[in-house]
Amino acid sequence: MHLASYHIRGRTSFGVRSGDGLVDLRLRLSPRYQSMLDVLREDALEEAKSIAAGVRPDYPLSEVEFLPPVPGAEKILCIGVNYANRDAEVAGSGGNEGAKYPSMFFKPPASLVGHNQPILRPVESEQLEYEGEIALVIGKTGRRIPKERALDHVAGITMCNEGTIRDWIRHGRFNVTQGKSWDATGSIGPWVATGVDLKKPLHITCRINGEVTQDDTSDHMIMGFADLLAYVSTFMTLKPGDIIATGTPTKLNQKAGERKWLKAGDVFEMTVPEIGTLRNVVQDENEAH
Repeated sequence: MHLASYHIRGRTSFGVRSGDGLVDLRLRLSPRYQSMLDVLREDALEEAKSIAAGVRPDYPLSEVEFLPPVPGAEKILCIGVNYANRDAEVAGSGGNEGAKYPSMFFKPPASLVGHNQPILRPVESEQLEYEGEIALVIGKTGRRIPKERALDHVAGITMCNEGTIRDWIRHGRFNVTQGKSWDATGSIGPWVATGVDLKKPLHITCRINGEVTQDDTSDHMIMGFADLLAYVSTFMTLKPGDIIATGTPTKLNQKAGERKWLKAGDVFEMTVPEIGTLRNVVQDENEAH
């Protein structure tokens, strides 16, 4: 099941993808559930699936304005340098591979736009960079979750382009927040895919203007999905709707000192077969406002 949030005909709603259209769940579940976050908090995924089964779509996908799949999520957590080959790219033998704990940072909701919405390159920097990642969407509250039960807390997965303004990453001595928090520099979506077997490798492919620039599978992660959930839940309570972006593979044919920055007109596409394709076009911020 693919669950999306969107604007349609002057209102905000959520629904289930059905072919090339969407079955609007808010029309059928309101007033009990007003949003995707309500469905997750009330553990109502099976109810949503049952209601959408056999129903003709209410709107074509082409008509809706996609939002991030779970608006109002309490936390967006990002894991840094979590693929072995990327660890070699950015840090060499002294990097994160073999580390006992993952690197982490928060990302503000306003930094991520929905599918088919423009990504903005700010006037202050030309160093806008993309990072394609699988993101876990939490469906069940948990604290100190045992690794063997960690995946039971995942409602589904989505895709995240964890956008970065690279030359702002080290403005401070000990953090990356300034480079990771710019409005509308990344994207997430198009929807949450439920029922995916997270114990099998998931294939990530990213393209810029049709050229493959990232191509890897989740079995090359340094710390797997269950490891990350168990670790994070040690020091914070994970709640329905929380999102964990699990790290990005290395860029193909690109060394750390030879990065290629996104520019206006570039088309970013990320594909994971179990989810679909996340697509966004880059705009200069001064042209978009």
